[in-house]
Amino acid sequence: MYFDKAFSFLRVTLLLIFLLLINACSVNPVTGKKEVMFMSEAQEIALGKQSDPSIVAMYGLFENDELQKFINEKGMEMAKISHRPNLPYEFKILDSPVVNAFAVPGGFIYFTRGILAHFNNEAEFAGVLGHEIGHVTARHSAKQQTKATIAQILFIGGLVVSPAFRNFANEAQQGMQLLFLKYSRDNESQSDELGVEYSTQIGYDAHHMANFFNTLNQMRVGTESETLPTFLSTHPDPYDRFKRVGQLADKAQKNIDASTLEVNRDRYLRMIDGMIYGEDPKQGYVENNRFYHPDLRFQFPIPTGWKTVNTPSQVQMAPADGSALMMLTLTDAKSPTAAADSTLRQYNLQMIERKNQNLNGMPVVAQVADQTNEQTGQKIRILSYFISYKNLIFTFHGLSELANFDGNVQFFNQTMRNFTVLNDQAKINKKPNRIVIKTAARDESLENLLKGLRISDADLNEHAVINGIALDQVVKRGSLFKIITK
Repeated sequence: MYFDKAFSFLRVTLLLIFLLLINACSVNPVTGKKEVMFMSEAQEIALGKQSDPSIVAMYGLFENDELQKFINEKGMEMAKISHRPNLPYEFKILDSPVVNAFAVPGGFIYFTRGILAHFNNEAEFAGVLGHEIGHVTARHSAKQQTKATIAQILFIGGLVVSPAFRNFANEAQQGMQLLFLKYSRDNESQSDELGVEYSTQIGYDAHHMANFFNTLNQMRVGTESETLPTFLSTHPDPYDRFKRVGQLADKAQKNIDASTLEVNRDRYLRMIDGMIYGEDPKQGYVENNRFYHPDLRFQFPIPTGWKTVNTPSQVQMAPADGSALMMLTLTDAKSPTAAADSTLRQYNLQMIERKNQNLNGMPVVAQVADQTNEQTGQKIRILSYFISYKNLIFTFHGLSELANFDGNVQFFNQTMRNFTVLNDQAKINKKPNRIVIKTAARDESLENLLKGLRISDADLNEHAVINGIALDQVVKRGSLFKIITK
């Protein structure tokens, strides 16, 4: 009887999937082939418009009229020759030092100032622009959601049909994640092809798109990502992309006079002259294991060895082993107690303990609470400090699995209890690093040019990366190159 019911459920589930597949077929505008798609174009646009405010709030916009005008012009020029020219495209620069560019459905394209600092000509930018527009035109984000929906139906069906399958739920989910990583790498490769196609069509030499992947390859040398297996990355290996995009550019330019294709190195470099490089101190910065926020005038220590990610909306800190997480954010609550109550409701927490304190002259509510995974029974313990400072309510959370909490609570308390006022004018007035463009006075290796400008040996490799060339490569007299300075 059980197997009859199980078979009936499976049959209904498969019929549901079949009907979904039949009703959700559409033609991909890039390939011209029919594919399953649960998201209409109108839904893509709506999703992009819904996501955009959150993205801007998370990172903030980088205000530079010249760069924004350039990106708008090139973006719209490329959008017009793309496979989906009628979308309401928007192009924005995010105020983040992270080297990244990404797209969301509906035509919203984002570049960080970090990636703009690493481009060395317009052709590199155009290649990456084409790559991101390619994600939109090929409907990659929408396809990912469609595949995830199908997999989720099958996954839930397995849980219901076979009780034994529940014992392998975590392994099954990990398997699906690896499957979607493969989809993502396929999407990246297709977008590389479109980046070459689109940038070539608007008159740029796509070989420089390949050169930018070589820059990305240089960036990972000496980092953990250097040893990350390609099959566990959502993006293909940068060096593999460097070779493949070069081949695609050869093919795209086969019947084109290469001398007619633009690079525009000098014009691009002059546009980014003076741009902030790395963290903008006024948004908060880390120095000697301490976080400083000049605008809001506070500071706190960071545990030794913990990594920090700072955005306009929150600061996140975590140890290398990932056994804990701390975050600081602002809340719109009117008091520490109101913030504590709201946190319990929002995250469905069970309060273990709560105390009212006065910390460094500030009213504080300290709270310990647990969150329980209803499916696995696994508990996460959270230490929270809700701090009233300058008519704002700051919220600190320290999270760890219950078994690891006692080993991490000392780090949480060390950071949270030392949240103090920042009065040091040297820290408040700290200046950002900036990209400055220089002209080579003679034929000289990049290394010698940099040393002649008193760039320290410790900073030479970073300068090689941002210039996209090796230290021993000769820079011709009259050529422009970048340095990082205050």
